[in-house]
Formats: sequence, C-alpha cells, structure tokens
Amino acid sequence: MTYEIKGGNLPAVICQVNEGETMVTESGGLAWMTPNMKMETTTGGGIGKAFARAFANEHMFQCRYTAEGGPGMIAFTSSFPGEIRPVEIKPGQGVIVQKSAYLASEPGVEMTTFFQKKVGAGFFSGEGFIMTKLSGEGMAFLEVNGSVVEYELAEGQEMVLATGFLAAMSETCTMDIVTIKGVKNVLFGGESLFNTVVKGPGKVMIQTMPIVRVAEALMPYLPDKSSN
Repeated sequence: MTYEIKGGNLPAVICQVNEGETMVTESGGLAWMTPNMKMETTTGGGIGKAFARAFANEHMFQCRYTAEGGPGMIAFTSSFPGEIRPVEIKPGQGVIVQKSAYLASEPGVEMTTFFQKKVGAGFFSGEGFIMTKLSGEGMAFLEVNGSVVEYELAEGQEMVLATGFLAAMSETCTMDIVTIKGVKNVLFGGESLFNTVVKGPGKVMIQTMPIVRVAEALMPYLPDKSSN
C-alpha cells in the first residue's frame, strides 16, 4: 500500500493498494474508491469487541475494502478541518488516541478500548475516560482537529495540556487528570477545572483546534430555541 495526503486543511488520504490488499475503516469513513474495491462489513474481531466499541461511543462495525482483479484505489476524508496524520504501528509501539481520531488503517492494526485509571477525573475532564489503543503492525491514519504539534518526551518529562488538546500519545506515556489549583484560578481563570498531564517517555501529539473549543466559540451565535 502506498498513499498520499491531499487537500490542505480539508484533507483526504488516497491509498493505492495492490490486488488482495485491504484497508479498514469505521462505518461511514469511505470517501471514494475504484469499482474493484470489494466492501465487507465486520464486527472487527467478534461481537464482544463490537459491543466494547459501542460502549466507548464508537461504531460497532468496521468496513474492510479489498482490491479484486487488480490494483485499486480508496480515499478517506477527515470529518473536520485539520490534518490527517499517518502513524506506523509496530509491535510494542502502540498508540493511544482519542476516540474520534481513528480514520483508517491496514488490517494488521488492532483497535482495542483503552480505559483511563482515574474514572471520575476521566468523566469530568473532557479528555474522556475511554480512549482507543492502536496496536499490532501496519499503517494507521489519524484525523486531528486543526494542526498537529508533536513533542518527544524523555523519561519522566511532563507536558500539561488544557482540556481537549490531546490527540494521541505513545503507549509508553502515562496520562493523569489534575484539577486547577487556587480558588481565584477556578472562579476567574476562564479555563476548565481540569488539565491533562502526559508523562514520558514517548511522543505526544497535540491538536491546535479541538472541536469542543469550536463548539464553545459558536454557542453565543446560535439561535436560542428556548425563546421561541
């Protein structure tokens, strides 16, 4: 499989696959393809994994597209202005991503549900108690809101992120949710009550325009239905 990413801030990843090669995406991820790409809808590893994805607020089913009778082409597009970032998954070098970040992958990449250790903080922080872990071997494509900023953290090095800015991190990183200290900071700081602390070693991928921030910015301009 070879690929190219086009489209600037409204990107698409166009994958060229050989006969017999397969690409996997969640339901609704397809943009366009050649007619020899055969589609198969699967549970992605059994009904148990399908229900686990549903519990994580993801699609229960996955779609597999395989080139038949010769080489094929298939394209996937981002659902929000930003970047599509290729990530090579290797054994022992998995990646933890936000649920909405997974776009498509080669079939050797396995998706599993990743639970944060601090349940309460995960529910209220905005980063999500439930994330997705990509492991196995193959190329995966992530969709990131806005632009991508990456940092390689050394052992024990930390990075503090505001709510919603974490897109992905190496499986070797650890993540904690901390509350903002100080009454004045909480009452008048204008920020979330929580920050996300990612500790190395490993890579952290930050998105510059979280969709939750865009929604908050648009709220004052939306019609007030309660006044009707």
